[in-house]
Amino acid sequence: MTGAAQAARPRLTTVGGLLGAIALRVGVLVALIIVWQVATTIIDDPVRWPTPTAIAERLWATWLVNPDAWVTNLMPSLVRLLAGWGLAVVVGIALGTLVGLSAHLRDFVDPIVQFLRAIPPPALLPLFLVLLGIGDAMKTVMIFFGVVWPILLNTADGVASVEPLLRDTGRAYRVRPLDQLIYIFLPSAAPKIFAGLRVSLSIAVILMVLSEVYTAVSGVGFALVQAQRTFRSLDVWATIVFLAILGYALNAILGLVESYVLRWHRTAMAGRG
Repeated sequence: MTGAAQAARPRLTTVGGLLGAIALRVGVLVALIIVWQVATTIIDDPVRWPTPTAIAERLWATWLVNPDAWVTNLMPSLVRLLAGWGLAVVVGIALGTLVGLSAHLRDFVDPIVQFLRAIPPPALLPLFLVLLGIGDAMKTVMIFFGVVWPILLNTADGVASVEPLLRDTGRAYRVRPLDQLIYIFLPSAAPKIFAGLRVSLSIAVILMVLSEVYTAVSGVGFALVQAQRTFRSLDVWATIVFLAILGYALNAILGLVESYVLRWHRTAMAGRG
């Protein structure tokens, strides 16, 4: 076997494995849809159990090719979601870094954080309504409160778990504290930070819907509850599927960002292996 063939073989194996994994995932999804189609056809109750084809047609007409729905409902929801989640990212990483750098601060803050994160955000909805009204500020704060804790805790854990050798190396070479933070602590903690970001983004989508169900006049959650109140079950199913697509798309985008930012981490892990 020539050197070129030997070099190409691992790449072909990798590509083949990737295509096989994609085919398996798509095949499972297609099989579930087929089973759903057959079951709902046998049940023959289009009001409560519409077929996937009927849901797909309504999804296409109501959400995917309807600019009015995007402007009226999708864009307000995305603004609230990204505002609350973005604020949580900034605050969570900043506070988490401070807590991770100081063991004394961590011991002091931990009981407070554990107490606050144990409060279900939906339980605070009446309080937020009294304090902030029914506007976007209330929805943004509710999303922020619900998603900041995974980011904060993962960041603190990641910064606190930096290898002592790296810390000592930075001190030995008299690296400035700010440079240590930028080039040692945050890169080392980045995998755990991104784990917190992924968890928090999924929670943010849930809280976005909850905040819009009862206290909004626009948004995907508002459209969902309006369809339920007017007994448009097909629209309910279509909106639920659209929310699943939205959540999947947001996580996929974050996954691409994570893959780009942490490409050095994968290379290092491959080197260890």
